[in-house]
Amino acid sequence: MSTVAKAGFLAIELDGAGYEDLARAVLSAESAGFHVATFKDAPEAGRANALQRAAFAGPLTRTIAVVPEVDTVYTEPFHISTQLASLDYVSGGRAGWIATAAVAPEAAAAVGRSFVEGDALAQEAAASIEVGRRLWDSWEDDAVIRDVATGRYIDVDKLHYADFETPADFSGAGYSVKGPSIIPRPLQGQLPVLAPASLVGEGLVPADAVDAVLVSAPTPELLAGEVRDVRARLGASVAIVAELDVVLDARGQAAASRSVAFQGDRAGYVGSAAGLTDLLASLLQEADGVRLHPAVVEIELDELSRLVLPELRRRGSLRAPIQDGTFRDVLGLERPESRYSTTAAASAAAGN
Repeated sequence: MSTVAKAGFLAIELDGAGYEDLARAVLSAESAGFHVATFKDAPEAGRANALQRAAFAGPLTRTIAVVPEVDTVYTEPFHISTQLASLDYVSGGRAGWIATAAVAPEAAAAVGRSFVEGDALAQEAAASIEVGRRLWDSWEDDAVIRDVATGRYIDVDKLHYADFETPADFSGAGYSVKGPSIIPRPLQGQLPVLAPASLVGEGLVPADAVDAVLVSAPTPELLAGEVRDVRARLGASVAIVAELDVVLDARGQAAASRSVAFQGDRAGYVGSAAGLTDLLASLLQEADGVRLHPAVVEIELDELSRLVLPELRRRGSLRAPIQDGTFRDVLGLERPESRYSTTAAASAAAGN
């Protein structure tokens, strides 16, 4: 019996593209039909951070979402929220946020605060995401009125306090955020928030606080099973994105002969474009999307563009890019109303 292909989306990590090569890499990824470009953060001297790289890429592109990795432990939540809102504007509503909470003693030392590890990492992430979401909602959609006759730019009655305080059992130094934001509500209303699956779940970051999770496994053979396990654990409301390192046969050189060390616990594929196409078609039957981590951006992206993505589209395994769409459109999410809006408040009252 034949199986009908389920069309998913593809993301590509562009960390390997040097800053001077970023424009070419992101435009090549968009032209190839990737739906999302992500940017890893790494505190290195002289290196633009992930958010800056995404902000550079946003205005250059029209369809591909630009999604930086931003730490939730050692970065001020108010700044995260406003910078990401700005990114949504410069990208035309194609921004997202990979919320990370890494064990990083050097980052703690750099900002002069206590080192965070264990369950406290998830607490920090959950608090930062909640602050961001409240601040994005703190301006109603029609708060900006630009009333020349009265000289009013905003309707102050449509700006709201976020009024966030860390819970009593918060492991780190407690804090509060009053708000409202200093940036109007993002074009998407709420940027999609992604997080590693290991950070999300009962007693961690609540599943309803994120829109998608990144799922890793030690080998490609175990990845589909891990996707199914995470979906069963978190439910159908969260999109699942499988993580895969990729080294391809390219430029007359076998993938196995290229000296590339995979990092962490991500599954790695080493081989032909045809074999990768088969693997991705299989993974996209289980996951909503796959994020590829190319060994060398320029080399792998060329092979992916010529041989892999066209064949996935031919098989019906890959969605077409959404022209002038948002990142929420890629994930199949409606644009939400601000929690503080008059109609939202009336609906909540009616529900009670």
